[in-house]
Amino acid sequence: MERNEKDQIISELKQLFQDYSSFYLTDTTALNSKQTGELRRALFQSNIKMQVAKNTLIEKALEQSGLDVAEMYSVLKGNTAIMFSNDAKIPARIIREFRKNGKIPALKAAWAEQTVFIGDNQLAELEKIKNKNELIGDVIGLLQSPAKSVISGLQSGGNKLSGILKTLEERAA
Repeated sequence: MERNEKDQIISELKQLFQDYSSFYLTDTTALNSKQTGELRRALFQSNIKMQVAKNTLIEKALEQSGLDVAEMYSVLKGNTAIMFSNDAKIPARIIREFRKNGKIPALKAAWAEQTVFIGDNQLAELEKIKNKNELIGDVIGLLQSPAKSVISGLQSGGNKLSGILKTLEERAA
């Protein structure tokens, strides 16, 4: 591979690392072509981009991306496939579903929610990550809970409330 080809791949990978909010470094070595095609289809249907590149090119692209992922460099050994996604938990779900028939693809490392996850044992944690919309929904639910309680109390005690208001008006007069 010529230098300009390497530079082009590094540039493309750097852009992908910057464009997507999360990515997974996986080992897909033991997959045959049929399994690889099935995995790529499952990823494509979930808007996840998968790309295979040499580890040295991946490391250089990560260095140039500006992301704080230096601890990931140690896992860049053997065959590495990168899964790019804007939802951190969808690749973890696809990997878990796909692994019902074996142990591949194996998770080497992941970058999700500005955090580095190292090792295959982190797959369960990655599945639990909530995306931005889920977190916003949780916050809204927490904010609505006290207001609903007050409104419910006011509605159920309608006679009491009108009595209290009437008493307060009489005292003011």
